[in-house]
Amino acid sequence: MSALRRNPQKIYVKVRADHMPDGSTRPLMFRSEDGPAVRIDRVTDVREAPSLKAGGQGVRYTCLVQGRTLYLFHDEPYWFVED
Repeated sequence: MSALRRNPQKIYVKVRADHMPDGSTRPLMFRSEDGPAVRIDRVTDVREAPSLKAGGQGVRYTCLVQGRTLYLFHDEPYWFVED
């Protein structure tokens, strides 16, 4: 994973998620290596989409976190947010 960390626009996170019976994933919270756990208030959209700033391809979760919109990406096997 150290080679992947060279992109400064990707903030890699650990995600706690529910795995639904239909096979989908619903992220509940995330945490970066040196930050606090952040609770996701609501997921408003899920789609296959590239990261606009950081590059990469995967599933983009549009999340509401403390009144702000945040993009959380799942690019197997990693999760990241854009800086």
